[in-house]
Amino acid sequence: MSDIVLYIKESYNELLHNVTWPTWNDLLRNSWIVIVATILIALIVFVMDFIAKGITTFIYGLGL
Repeated sequence: MSDIVLYIKESYNELLHNVTWPTWNDLLRNSWIVIVATILIALIVFVMDFIAKGITTFIYGLGL
């Protein structure tokens, strides 16, 4: 039990004194980068899905 308490104390101390937290501006900038990247990846997947749907519709529409 004392090992767990020691672990929690050391973790708390490290979070307070050793971790470098981002500034508010860094956090906002990185958040926008993630949002833009997510939208771009979603658009790429949408286009790929649209193309695949068109190809399968064409192939199955031939009646082979």
